[in-house]
Amino acid sequence: MKSKEKKNSLQWYRMDLHIHTPASKDYQQADVTYMDILQQAERRNLDIIAFTDHNTVQGYHEVLEEIHQLELLESLERINVDEQRRLNEYHRLFQTMMILPGFEFTATFGFHILGIFAPQTDVRYLEHLLLDLNIPPEALDSGETNVGASADVLTAYAAIRQAGGIVIAAHANSNHGVAMRGLSFGGQTRIAYTQDLNLHALEVTDLDRRGRHTTARFFDGSKPEYPRRMRCIQASDAHRLDRDPRNAKNLGLGERVTEIQLPELSFEAIYEVFSGNDFARTRPYRGSTAPYDHVLAARQEGPSIVQSFHESMAQRGGRLYSVIADVCGFANTNGGTLYVGVSADAKAKPVGVSNINRAVEQLKSEIQSKMTPPIDAQVDVLKTQGVSVIRVQVPPGSEPPYAIDDYKIYVRDETETSLAVRDEIVQLVLRSPQVQEAVAAQPEDAETEDMGVSPVGYVEPPRTGVEVIATEKRNKILYHHVRDLRNGNIVRNVTRGSARKLWHYAITQVEDHTVDVDKLGWHGDISLIREYKHGSKMHYDLAQRLNGTVHIYYGVTENGIQDGAHAAWRELLGLEEEE
Repeated sequence: MKSKEKKNSLQWYRMDLHIHTPASKDYQQADVTYMDILQQAERRNLDIIAFTDHNTVQGYHEVLEEIHQLELLESLERINVDEQRRLNEYHRLFQTMMILPGFEFTATFGFHILGIFAPQTDVRYLEHLLLDLNIPPEALDSGETNVGASADVLTAYAAIRQAGGIVIAAHANSNHGVAMRGLSFGGQTRIAYTQDLNLHALEVTDLDRRGRHTTARFFDGSKPEYPRRMRCIQASDAHRLDRDPRNAKNLGLGERVTEIQLPELSFEAIYEVFSGNDFARTRPYRGSTAPYDHVLAARQEGPSIVQSFHESMAQRGGRLYSVIADVCGFANTNGGTLYVGVSADAKAKPVGVSNINRAVEQLKSEIQSKMTPPIDAQVDVLKTQGVSVIRVQVPPGSEPPYAIDDYKIYVRDETETSLAVRDEIVQLVLRSPQVQEAVAAQPEDAETEDMGVSPVGYVEPPRTGVEVIATEKRNKILYHHVRDLRNGNIVRNVTRGSARKLWHYAITQVEDHTVDVDKLGWHGDISLIREYKHGSKMHYDLAQRLNGTVHIYYGVTENGIQDGAHAAWRELLGLEEEE
C-alpha cells in the first residue's frame, strides 16, 4: 500500500465511488476492458473504487467470473502464459486497491441512488435486492437507465441500508439528483429525499467550490428546512477512461475524487465514517495543491446557527463559559460545531490553543460537570495554517431542555447564543422523549404527503426572521407575540426591554414605524419594505398578503429564501440564482 499522510494512526485514502463499466448501456468508449478500468484506477492513484453500473451488477460479476475462470485453469494446470499474466495482474490490482460492488439505481421519477457494498457481498444477493426494488428481470443485466416503475426514493434508501450498503444520492445537485433545482415537487418531498436517516451522503458536483451557493453549504445544517447536516462527497461518474475532449463535463475515471480518513483500509471502516458525524474525515482531493483545510473552510463560511468560533477559552473574562453556553445552545437547537483558537474572520491569522492536550481535558471536564443532562459532545484537535485548534462537535440533544448548572437554558438563533425565554423552554420540554411518548403521533407518509405542486401564485413564507403576530397593552407596557419563522414557535409576552437582538429590532419597528401597506410596491402578493446590512449579511423586511391578511416578516436573511418555493422572493430582491 502506498505511503499515506498520517494523523493519530489515521490515514487518508483516495476513493471514487461512482464508476461505470461497459456493463452500463450508456458507456461511452468501445473496446474498453475491465482490466483497463482497474489499471486506469491504479494510474490515478486510487485506493478505493466502486463499480456502479445502471441498475445492474453485471460488470462486477464479469470481473469476478473472469478471475474465477482463470483460477480454474491455473488449478487444472491448463493456463497459458498470457492467461497467467492476466490472472497475476488481477490479483495484484485487487491487492493494491479495494474494489467494491455496487449499482446506480433509478428510482421513481428518475432519481439516481448509489448503493455501495462490502467486497465479500454475493452478487446474487445484490441482484435479488434490485429485483426487490422492481428492476424487471429482463433488464437486470442490460445496464439501462430507464427501467419503468421502480421503487420510490425512500424505499430504496431503506432497502439498501438494510442490506448493509452505503446509501448515496447520486449527483444530487445535477440531472436526476434528489436536490436538483427546478423540480415541481413540494418542499416536504425534497426535504425527505435529502434528510432521510437511511441516507448516508450526497454526491455533489461542486464540492471543491467555495461560496454561499454551493450544495455542501446548503446542506451544512444551518437551513431551517434542512437541519440535518449531510455529508457531501464527490466522484467522477465516469462513463469512460479519460475525459471526453469534445465535452469536458464527461469526466474520466478518477478525475473527481474524495479523500477519506480511515484507521485501516476496510469496508467496515468506510461504513463507520459514512455513518458518523465527523465531517472532517472526508474532503475533496485537490491533487498536488495544499490539502483541504476544514477549519479554514468553516471560517470562510462564518458563524451560523450550527457553527461558532472562539479565540480563547480562558476562564478570565467568561470566555470558557461562552464556549459551554454554545454547547448548550447547540444541544437545544440543531446541534453544531464550535472551534476554539480561531476567530470567525477567515483573514485573521489563527492564534491556536497553547497546552492543547490540557485544554482538551479541561473542556471535556467542564462540559461533563456543567451540562444537564449529559451531552455526548466530541472534543478533538485539528490543524489549521500551522497551529492546533480545538473542535467540539455537539449533536442535536435527544433529551431537551439542556441546561448549564441545572437552570441556565440556552438556545441558538442564527449566529447568536441566548438564554431561552419561557415559551422556548416550553417548546423544548414538548420535544422531550417523555412528552413525545405521551402524545399519540399520527403516522406520516413523507413520500406522498407533498407530491403535488403548490397552488398557482402561492409563495411560501420565508424561513428565517420573525413576525410579530399580536400586540397588547397592559399597565402602559406593550406585550408582543413573536413567531420565529425558522421553526414556527410562538413566544408570547415579549417586551421591548426583554427582547433579544432580532426580536428587539422587530418590536422597535412595530412600535415606532407603522407600515402603510397601501403604499408598498407590491409584486403580486409580496413586497420589499426595507433592506439593510447587519454584520456581513443583508437582511430584509418583507410583506406578504395571505388569505386577506398582510404579514410582515422582519430580518429575513438569504438563508430563509433558498428553497425552490421561494423563487419569487429571490426574484423580487434581485438575488442571483443558485447553481
